[in-house]
Amino acid sequence: MRIAILGTRGIPANYGGFETFAEELSTRLARLGHSVTVYGRERHGITDHQGVRLQYLPTIRHKYFDTIAHTFLATLHLLFHRQDAALYCNGANAIFTILPRLAGIPVALNVDGLERKRKKWNRLARGWYLLSEWLSTKLPNSVVTDAAAIAVYYRERYGKATVFIPYGAETGRLRSSAVLDQLGLEAGRYFLYVSRLEPENRALEVRQAFEAAKTDMRLAVIGDAPYAQEYVRRVRDTADPRIVMPGAIYGVGYRELGSHCFAYIHATEVGGTHPALIEAMGRGALVLYFRTRENEEVVADAGIPFGDDLTSAIERAIAMTEAAREALRERAMERVKTHYSWDAVTARYEALLRGLLPGK
Repeated sequence: MRIAILGTRGIPANYGGFETFAEELSTRLARLGHSVTVYGRERHGITDHQGVRLQYLPTIRHKYFDTIAHTFLATLHLLFHRQDAALYCNGANAIFTILPRLAGIPVALNVDGLERKRKKWNRLARGWYLLSEWLSTKLPNSVVTDAAAIAVYYRERYGKATVFIPYGAETGRLRSSAVLDQLGLEAGRYFLYVSRLEPENRALEVRQAFEAAKTDMRLAVIGDAPYAQEYVRRVRDTADPRIVMPGAIYGVGYRELGSHCFAYIHATEVGGTHPALIEAMGRGALVLYFRTRENEEVVADAGIPFGDDLTSAIERAIAMTEAAREALRERAMERVKTHYSWDAVTARYEALLRGLLPGK
């Protein structure tokens, strides 16, 4: 098949979950023999990545227009460079899926989580996301949800049956640890937090909870945010010498951090299946996770839940026996192997897109 993936910043991934998803899915589809084009707005100086064609197009660099402006241009390009099927990412792009569909190109849309609940959006943006939810049930050929809880939401609110396909993750720890030396961290002696530094990801609460914890371990806060400078400043406003905040780290360094941490803290309160969470589980990290339906769905009994009591959860993890901690780590890795394999995810997307083709 000739497949286009639209709605992300592009690959190689250097921003967030959708970019990681686009890279993992597209490169695997390419290895299966498909011709895959990923539209992006971040130029990397290359036109091919592991057999995937990269199509760069401009955008409007603005918090509220970045995604939709680029996806609109990508959609116009797609209409003149036809593919057999298109996969759109981000429910905000729902309105554009009607154009390729009218042109005879079948479309699937991955809506992600309930984006309108993110605190960073103003009332107009939340209204757009609410409208986009409804449009998602009308315009594309198929709607994909990455968490069972989100699938239930669409079924109960809109009467729409969606296709549930989760994100994937690798399993196994990296032996290398070069990034730890660069950050002054010791293997097995630091807590790890990875996310965009935005309010609904609770980075500030994580930092404050760790500051109150009685431990000589360290906390590595990994991430940044292009349109939340004031919030980022508040997160980084600490004098605690145990805390290191180097910004965003990708690639091998990111994987090394997940492989050697004492525990991973996942505090996100909005969204579906979060890639950083299952990636940490796949590395065999001890997971402390904020108690939401979506996070509980992913972790189940393989981690330590918390609400407003993160400080006590941190101290509880430290006080556990090593055998108890290791049991949770093994359980987490096994859950990823069983439920979140990238190869299984790719096979399901391949079947979905093939099933959308005329005559199928």
